[in-house]
Parts: sequence; C-alpha cells; structure tokens
Amino acid sequence: MHGRWYEDACAAAFAMELIGERWSLLIARELMLGPRRFSDIRAELPGLSAKVLTERLVRLEEIGVLVRRKLPPPAASQVFELTEWGYGLEEVMQVLGRWSVRSPLHDPSLPITPTSFLLSLRTMIDSERAENLEMRALFRTPQEMLFARLTGGELAVARQPDPVPPADAEFVAQSLTQFLGVFYGMRPAAECGVEITGDTAAAARFVDLFALPPKCPLPGGA
Repeated sequence: MHGRWYEDACAAAFAMELIGERWSLLIARELMLGPRRFSDIRAELPGLSAKVLTERLVRLEEIGVLVRRKLPPPAASQVFELTEWGYGLEEVMQVLGRWSVRSPLHDPSLPITPTSFLLSLRTMIDSERAENLEMRALFRTPQEMLFARLTGGELAVARQPDPVPPADAEFVAQSLTQFLGVFYGMRPAAECGVEITGDTAAAARFVDLFALPPKCPLPGGA
C-alpha cells in the first residue's frame, strides 16, 4: 500500500496515500465527536455523493481509521466510528488548520459544519491564557445546539447534548457563520447578529481566548 501513488519512502507521502483522497479527511472530521450514521455524514457534506462516501468509508475501514458497528435496540442502526488511531487525526487537522488559515486566500464566509465549528474552537484557543478560566458555553441556532466546557486550559465540546447542561453564557444566532465573526473576526456580537445571554463578562473573556494566526503576505504584496 505504501508507495501506491508516489513511490516515496517519506512518511508525509504515506500519510497522503492513506487519507489524501478527496473527502477522506473531512469524513474523519465529521466523526471526531462520536459515531455517525451514513445519512448523518452525507447530510453534513452535501457535495459528497453516496457512491463516493461508500467508497471512502470502505477504504478508511480497510486501513484501520474507522470501524462500523450496529447500535443496540431501539436504534439498531449502523454507525461509523473512528478507531483510537483515527482519533489521532484531530491533532493533524489542528496543525493543518492553523497553517492553512494564514493564507490570505482562506474564505471564512463559506459554510461550516457544526463539528467543524467546535473543532475550530479546540484548534484556535490559547490554552495558556485559558488555563485559569472555567467556562460553560452553549451555542444555539434554529438547527443546532452545541456545548463547550473549558477547564484547566482544555476545551471539551459536544453536539446536541442531552440533557442540556447548564451554561454560564449562551450564544444565539441564525447560522454558525455568524459566530465566526465574533470569535475570529474580532467584531461585536450585535454587529454579527449574535445574541449573548447569561454572564456577558465571562462570555467576553471566553471569546477573547480565540484568534486566528497572522496572515502571510502573497508574493508581490497581492
């Protein structure tokens, strides 16, 4: 299997042979917060056809990135879940994410999935500054409820928590992209269409923990 594309002993080349096919890494991303059904993954990645999703899931299972299992009754549906090794891809995605957003070509106005938004918070948080701050935050849109808990500099996240945990502050918007302007665009919440309730002072300290790395200029200053 190693060398099927590049015939190169480099470990980075091998990594691309494992997960470099289109959609593979994004499929793994959507499984980072727990098992998902085929239909769940497809719904989050609307540009991905059922045929290609099936092919990628088979491939990722063959190489040990994920496993499929059946939920017990009453659900009794098949789900896909990352292996311990597969979950290690979050660190890879964090490094890639921090590197890639330094490009002026990055477009933050494009759609973002709920899992991607929560993982971005885990990626862009300043852990040293967050070490002495504890915070529980809820993010609500008409379609989603997301939860983040900060303690000891570590940010734990969850989708659709049940029961809904208590929160120090709640961020409410019509879409996830509105949150991006607050957390990464350094813009006032009201300007982004985001309502903040609860402990607004704690919410402001929480938001201040997140920032994108500085941009790298394009050649010629373009």
